[in-house]
Amino acid sequence: MPDRPLIAITLGDPSGVGPEVVAKALAQPAVHERGRLFVVGDARAVEQATDLVASSATVRRITDPTEANSTPAAIDVLEVDGVAADFPIGELSLDSARASHTWVERAAALAISGEIAAMATAPVNKEGWRGAGITDTGHQEVLKRMSGSSHVATMLVSGELRCMHLSTHLSLADACAFVTRANVLQAIRLTHDHFTRWGFDAPRIGVAALNPHASDNGLIGTTEEDEIAPAIADAVELGIDARGPVPADSVFNQAIDGLHDVVVVMYHDQGHIPIKVHGFEESVSVNLGLPFVRTSVDHGTAFDIAGQNRAQATSMVEAILLAERLAVGSALDAEHGESAG
Repeated sequence: MPDRPLIAITLGDPSGVGPEVVAKALAQPAVHERGRLFVVGDARAVEQATDLVASSATVRRITDPTEANSTPAAIDVLEVDGVAADFPIGELSLDSARASHTWVERAAALAISGEIAAMATAPVNKEGWRGAGITDTGHQEVLKRMSGSSHVATMLVSGELRCMHLSTHLSLADACAFVTRANVLQAIRLTHDHFTRWGFDAPRIGVAALNPHASDNGLIGTTEEDEIAPAIADAVELGIDARGPVPADSVFNQAIDGLHDVVVVMYHDQGHIPIKVHGFEESVSVNLGLPFVRTSVDHGTAFDIAGQNRAQATSMVEAILLAERLAVGSALDAEHGESAG
């Protein structure tokens, strides 16, 4: 199927569970149906992972993404010159951290140049990046810097529940201060634009309140009245179907029941907790604001179980499947057979 989009999968930190979950995911025929997949990483680390998980897949080194064949019987690996290839397993390694960063940059460059349609990323270790002197905090910062994007945000997806985050890695105090009319409107518009691009004719955007009970008409704070509600009104004037502010103890059940296509949440844990309770293993991260598709597993490097064939690949599989759907403009819920708007 030559029309399948090319999708790069970064190996993640080779000292963690990245190689294992990638090997397990690529052994499943379903992930190859819609995309031509290849790994940006180290072939020997992939070989070690296939041995670990008792995969019969062969590992093939390629020099160009267009060489990718993508079948469960073979894993194509695009290596990067100058990367150390002797990685310890199950412990923090600065060489592994540097390698994972280099692989992310290589995949990002391919996406920016249009040589690939999307990238799906296995986990990196932020402590390792910092220890190696890397100034990028994580994937999102690499991709934002390299693409020159002005604003990049994170959305988590687990089944029918989708949470677009106004902010992520801010302290709770700073996150509350970040809830301004301008910022909330920007998040709503970004969400609407991407969902429209992904096949939703009129995405229904639920906007979570910040305070308990959406402030009870000002009895418990005024952020809803001063910032969130005016931003929603601004969005509605632009023709966006934005609703709220909805109390956070109600909005996620509403979304699961099909009343909202996505929920804009006000801070990290407001979105992460319901996603991980709803479907921890299936949860996937998606970046909004980039000029290309990037999805990711929603778990870390798990050094404590690396090399033991204990890591589950469900999130990696879901990240690949979602990258494939978004790369061809399919609606997020197409996999569930639902209408997109």
